[in-house]
Amino acid sequence: MRVVVGLLLLLLALCGSGAQGEGGGLGQVGEISEFQETAPRDAAEESAESTTKQTTPDIWAEVRALRDMVVELKVFVQLLQRENSVQATDLTSLGTRLTATESKSSDLEKENAVQATDLISLGTRLTATESKTSDLEKENADLQTRLSSSESELLLSKSRIDQLERENADLQTRLSSSESELLLSKSRIDQLERENADHETRLTATESKSSDLEKETADLQTRLSSSESELLLSKSRIDQLERENAERPKVAFYTALTDAGHVGPYSTDITLKYSKVFTNIGNAYNPATGFFTAPVKGVYYLQFSVCSNRTGYMGVYVYKNNQLIMFNDEGKEEVGLEYLTKSVVLELKAGDEIYLVLPSDYSLYDSPHNHNTFSGSLLFTL
Repeated sequence: MRVVVGLLLLLLALCGSGAQGEGGGLGQVGEISEFQETAPRDAAEESAESTTKQTTPDIWAEVRALRDMVVELKVFVQLLQRENSVQATDLTSLGTRLTATESKSSDLEKENAVQATDLISLGTRLTATESKTSDLEKENADLQTRLSSSESELLLSKSRIDQLERENADLQTRLSSSESELLLSKSRIDQLERENADHETRLTATESKSSDLEKETADLQTRLSSSESELLLSKSRIDQLERENAERPKVAFYTALTDAGHVGPYSTDITLKYSKVFTNIGNAYNPATGFFTAPVKGVYYLQFSVCSNRTGYMGVYVYKNNQLIMFNDEGKEEVGLEYLTKSVVLELKAGDEIYLVLPSDYSLYDSPHNHNTFSGSLLFTL
């Protein structure tokens, strides 16, 4: 910029000199004309005049060229000034945008810090849930082991019963054989008594044999009674196991909310009624009220999923009777499906009720795809 200004000053100075020379040249030309009118010109004067005439147009051409250059430089300077003005405006706009970007970056850093805190909290809760799940898996493994042991004992009892039945059948066969032999012996004794009363010796032997047979029969009767007692005990044990298995309750349910689309927001809290029932073993869930009622005292596993596609808040309260057990919610800033899933393990007495409540100003979304669900099962009785 300084170079341009220096060139402008130099050109202005040259223009001033050219103007003075132009005035002087005109005066000289006038004087020469007057001199020509008053006196005759010699050859030298004519040569000088010719030289002056040739030099004057060259100077004027240079002056005009310099003047054109000055005009072009002025136009160039104006263009530079305009460009500088536009660049200054752009620079101001960029400064404003940079300030807005820095402000937005600060807000994003704050949001990231809040989200990091929430993530740590979720991680802690996830660790606790995994620990509870591990404990439940151990308890289930223990129950499975005990069930396998009971099944093994039942199989052994059935095997023992089959063996006793085979032994009883064998005893029945032997008893029938003994009775046949006894009848034959008695018939033979009667025949011997009728044939010859003198054969006392042989009769005594036959009576002795009959006595032995009677003793053997008595022993068989004792063994048969013992076998029948063992059989009765086995049948009693089997009946007891069957009664225990029949008395052990089976409870499990799985439901979805609705096919109607949006649910809420409402001005007050409402109890959610999950109307689509897919599984309801034990009939502990009532779709008319939305309540799950524990049929027996025990430990229950309950799970629910929440979904919404509107901006705002989504979430549910979990109640046990009139006691708030859990509240989970999430704020949505964009339109689109978003999910929230939670589970709890609760010790319930027979008659305790579990139900979910939609808070006021909260909304959910469900469809035939079953985005909002409520399910649970009995882990074991107490």
